[in-house]
Amino acid sequence: MTKTIHARPYDFPFDPAHTAVVMIDMQRDFLEAGGFGAMLGNDVSRLSPIVPACARLLALARRHGMTVIHTQEAHDPQLADCPPSKKARGGLACGIGDPGPLGRVLVAGEPGAGFVPDLLPQPGDLVLRKPGKGAFYATSLDAILHAQGITHLLIGGVTTEVCVQTTMREANDRGYECLLVTDCAASYFPEFHAAVVEMVVAQGGIVGWAAPLAEVERALS
Repeated sequence: MTKTIHARPYDFPFDPAHTAVVMIDMQRDFLEAGGFGAMLGNDVSRLSPIVPACARLLALARRHGMTVIHTQEAHDPQLADCPPSKKARGGLACGIGDPGPLGRVLVAGEPGAGFVPDLLPQPGDLVLRKPGKGAFYATSLDAILHAQGITHLLIGGVTTEVCVQTTMREANDRGYECLLVTDCAASYFPEFHAAVVEMVVAQGGIVGWAAPLAEVERALS
Protein backbone atom coordinates (compact mmCIF):
# COMPACT_ATOMS: atom_id res chain seq x y z
CA MET A 1 0.00 0.00 0.00
CA THR A 2 1.42 3.37 -1.01
CA LYS A 3 2.23 5.86 1.75
CA THR A 4 3.30 9.47 1.34
CA ILE A 5 5.98 11.35 3.24
CA HIS A 6 5.73 15.14 3.23
CA ALA A 7 9.24 15.95 2.06
CA ARG A 8 11.38 18.39 0.14
CA PRO A 9 11.23 19.26 -2.68
CA TYR A 10 7.81 17.56 -2.90
CA ASP A 11 5.94 14.58 -1.48
CA PHE A 12 7.67 11.19 -1.50
CA PRO A 13 5.32 8.27 -2.26
CA PHE A 14 6.54 4.81 -1.29
CA ASP A 15 5.31 1.30 -0.63
CA PRO A 16 6.82 -0.11 2.59
CA ALA A 17 6.87 -3.57 1.00
CA HIS A 18 9.30 -2.27 -1.60
CA THR A 19 11.28 0.06 0.65
CA ALA A 20 14.48 -0.49 2.63
CA VAL A 21 15.98 1.54 5.43
CA VAL A 22 19.73 1.81 4.85
CA MET A 23 21.66 2.85 7.96
CA ILE A 24 25.15 3.93 7.00
CA ASP A 25 28.20 3.12 9.15
CA MET A 26 26.89 3.75 12.66
CA GLN A 27 30.09 2.26 14.03
CA ARG A 28 32.16 2.87 17.13
CA ASP A 29 35.14 3.88 14.97
CA PHE A 30 33.18 6.90 13.77
CA LEU A 31 31.12 7.81 16.83
CA GLU A 32 33.34 7.09 19.82
CA ALA A 33 36.49 8.58 21.28
CA GLY A 34 39.53 6.56 20.27
CA GLY A 35 38.06 5.62 16.89
CA PHE A 36 39.02 6.59 13.37
CA GLY A 37 36.85 9.71 13.34
CA ALA A 38 38.61 11.07 16.41
CA MET A 39 42.02 10.17 14.98
CA LEU A 40 41.18 12.37 12.00
CA GLY A 41 40.82 15.27 14.44
CA ASN A 42 37.02 15.40 14.55
CA ASP A 43 34.68 16.14 17.43
CA VAL A 44 32.87 12.81 17.52
CA SER A 45 30.34 14.11 20.07
CA ARG A 46 28.58 15.85 17.18
CA LEU A 47 27.36 12.50 15.83
CA SER A 48 25.90 10.84 18.92
CA PRO A 49 22.75 13.04 19.12
CA ILE A 50 21.26 11.24 16.10
CA VAL A 51 21.45 7.78 17.71
CA PRO A 52 17.99 7.90 19.38
CA ALA A 53 16.34 9.00 16.13
CA CYS A 54 18.16 6.26 14.21
CA ALA A 55 16.92 3.71 16.75
CA ARG A 56 13.35 4.96 16.26
CA LEU A 57 13.68 4.72 12.48
CA LEU A 58 14.98 1.16 12.65
CA ALA A 59 12.24 0.09 15.06
CA LEU A 60 9.61 1.71 12.85
CA ALA A 61 10.92 -0.10 9.78
CA ARG A 62 10.89 -3.46 11.55
CA ARG A 63 7.33 -2.94 12.78
CA HIS A 64 6.17 -2.29 9.24
CA GLY A 65 8.04 -5.22 7.72
CA MET A 66 10.52 -3.10 5.81
CA THR A 67 13.97 -4.35 4.87
CA VAL A 68 16.66 -3.05 7.23
CA ILE A 69 20.25 -2.84 6.04
CA HIS A 70 23.23 -1.73 8.12
CA THR A 71 26.39 -0.84 6.23
CA GLN A 72 29.77 -1.28 7.87
CA GLU A 73 32.92 0.29 6.49
CA ALA A 74 35.59 -2.22 7.43
CA HIS A 75 38.48 -3.99 5.75
CA ASP A 76 39.69 -7.57 5.93
CA PRO A 77 42.57 -8.15 8.37
CA GLN A 78 45.12 -8.32 5.54
CA LEU A 79 43.86 -4.96 4.16
CA ALA A 80 43.67 -6.60 0.74
CA ASP A 81 40.55 -4.53 0.01
CA CYS A 82 42.07 -1.24 1.23
CA PRO A 83 43.80 0.78 -1.49
CA PRO A 84 47.21 2.06 -0.38
CA SER A 85 46.04 5.59 -1.14
CA LYS A 86 43.19 5.23 1.35
CA LYS A 87 45.46 3.93 4.10
CA ALA A 88 47.99 6.70 3.46
CA ARG A 89 45.40 9.52 3.40
CA GLY A 90 45.91 12.01 6.19
CA GLY A 91 49.39 10.79 7.14
CA LEU A 92 48.09 9.50 10.47
CA ALA A 93 50.39 8.01 13.09
CA CYS A 94 47.60 5.53 13.78
CA GLY A 95 45.44 4.86 10.75
CA ILE A 96 43.51 2.12 8.98
CA GLY A 97 44.72 -1.31 10.07
CA ASP A 98 46.86 -0.02 12.92
CA PRO A 99 46.25 -0.98 16.58
CA GLY A 100 44.25 1.68 18.35
CA PRO A 101 42.14 2.14 21.50
CA LEU A 102 39.23 0.29 19.84
CA GLY A 103 41.35 -2.42 18.23
CA ARG A 104 42.75 -2.34 14.71
CA VAL A 105 41.24 0.68 12.99
CA LEU A 106 38.41 -0.06 10.52
CA VAL A 107 39.18 -3.78 10.43
CA ALA A 108 36.33 -6.29 10.38
CA GLY A 109 35.89 -8.12 13.66
CA GLU A 110 37.58 -5.44 15.75
CA PRO A 111 35.61 -3.58 18.44
CA GLY A 112 35.79 -0.25 16.63
CA ALA A 113 34.29 -1.68 13.46
CA GLY A 114 31.26 -2.82 15.45
CA PHE A 115 28.05 -0.85 15.72
CA VAL A 116 27.24 1.46 18.60
CA PRO A 117 25.32 -0.42 21.32
CA ASP A 118 21.95 1.27 20.75
CA LEU A 119 21.95 0.37 17.04
CA LEU A 120 23.01 -3.25 16.98
CA PRO A 121 21.53 -5.26 14.10
CA GLN A 122 18.56 -7.40 15.07
CA PRO A 123 17.46 -10.80 13.72
CA GLY A 124 16.19 -10.30 10.20
CA ASP A 125 18.36 -7.24 9.54
CA LEU A 126 21.06 -7.39 6.88
CA VAL A 127 24.65 -6.29 7.51
CA LEU A 128 26.69 -5.25 4.51
CA ARG A 129 30.43 -4.78 4.86
CA LYS A 130 31.85 -2.28 2.41
CA PRO A 131 35.45 -1.31 1.65
CA GLY A 132 34.70 2.16 0.33
CA LYS A 133 32.55 5.18 0.98
CA GLY A 134 29.59 4.19 -1.20
CA ALA A 135 27.52 1.17 -0.21
CA PHE A 136 27.28 -0.05 -3.81
CA TYR A 137 31.03 -0.12 -4.54
CA ALA A 138 32.47 -3.68 -4.41
CA THR A 139 29.38 -5.03 -2.59
CA SER A 140 26.30 -7.06 -3.42
CA LEU A 141 23.87 -4.31 -2.38
CA ASP A 142 22.36 -3.80 -5.82
CA ALA A 143 21.75 -7.54 -6.23
CA ILE A 144 20.23 -7.78 -2.74
CA LEU A 145 17.83 -4.92 -3.41
CA HIS A 146 16.78 -6.31 -6.79
CA ALA A 147 16.22 -9.77 -5.33
CA GLN A 148 13.89 -8.31 -2.70
CA GLY A 149 12.02 -6.04 -5.09
CA ILE A 150 13.25 -2.89 -3.37
CA THR A 151 12.72 0.33 -5.32
CA HIS A 152 12.81 2.99 -2.57
CA LEU A 153 15.40 3.74 0.11
CA LEU A 154 15.18 5.69 3.37
CA ILE A 155 18.74 6.62 4.25
CA GLY A 156 20.45 7.71 7.47
CA GLY A 157 23.84 7.40 9.10
CA VAL A 158 27.25 9.04 9.03
CA THR A 159 28.77 11.07 7.75
CA THR A 160 26.28 13.01 5.67
CA GLU A 161 28.77 14.46 3.19
CA VAL A 162 30.91 11.34 2.76
CA CYS A 163 29.41 7.84 2.97
CA VAL A 164 25.75 8.90 3.16
CA GLN A 165 25.89 11.24 0.20
CA THR A 166 28.05 8.86 -1.85
CA THR A 167 25.60 6.02 -1.29
CA MET A 168 22.63 8.21 -2.14
CA ARG A 169 24.19 9.32 -5.42
CA GLU A 170 25.15 5.74 -6.30
CA ALA A 171 21.58 4.65 -5.64
CA ASN A 172 20.16 7.51 -7.70
CA ASP A 173 22.31 6.49 -10.68
CA ARG A 174 20.93 2.95 -10.36
CA GLY A 175 17.32 4.09 -10.45
CA TYR A 176 16.39 3.89 -6.77
CA GLU A 177 14.16 6.57 -5.28
CA CYS A 178 15.94 7.86 -2.16
CA LEU A 179 14.92 9.94 0.81
CA LEU A 180 17.46 11.30 3.29
CA VAL A 181 16.02 11.23 6.80
CA THR A 182 17.62 14.48 7.88
CA ASP A 183 17.73 14.02 11.66
CA CYS A 184 19.00 10.45 11.28
CA ALA A 185 22.18 11.64 9.55
CA ALA A 186 25.02 13.82 10.80
CA SER A 187 28.43 15.22 10.05
CA TYR A 188 31.37 16.32 12.15
CA PHE A 189 30.77 19.62 10.34
CA PRO A 190 27.13 20.78 10.70
CA GLU A 191 27.49 23.12 7.74
CA PHE A 192 28.41 20.14 5.52
CA HIS A 193 25.26 18.30 6.61
CA ALA A 194 23.12 21.33 5.78
CA ALA A 195 24.83 21.73 2.40
CA VAL A 196 24.22 18.10 1.44
CA VAL A 197 20.53 18.38 2.25
CA GLU A 198 20.28 21.35 -0.08
CA MET A 199 22.25 19.57 -2.82
CA VAL A 200 19.99 16.52 -2.59
CA VAL A 201 16.73 18.43 -2.99
CA ALA A 202 17.95 21.08 -5.46
CA GLN A 203 16.73 21.18 -9.06
CA GLY A 204 13.54 19.32 -8.33
CA GLY A 205 15.22 16.62 -6.27
CA ILE A 206 18.05 15.85 -8.66
CA VAL A 207 19.51 13.36 -6.16
CA GLY A 208 16.43 12.65 -4.06
CA TRP A 209 14.20 13.84 -1.25
CA ALA A 210 14.75 14.95 2.34
CA ALA A 211 12.47 14.89 5.36
CA PRO A 212 12.74 14.64 9.15
CA LEU A 213 11.91 11.42 10.98
CA ALA A 214 8.64 12.90 12.25
CA GLU A 215 7.31 12.97 8.69
CA VAL A 216 8.28 9.33 8.14
CA GLU A 217 6.50 8.39 11.37
CA ARG A 218 3.45 10.39 10.35
CA ALA A 219 3.28 8.64 6.97
CA LEU A 220 3.36 5.23 8.64
CA SER A 221 1.03 6.05 11.54
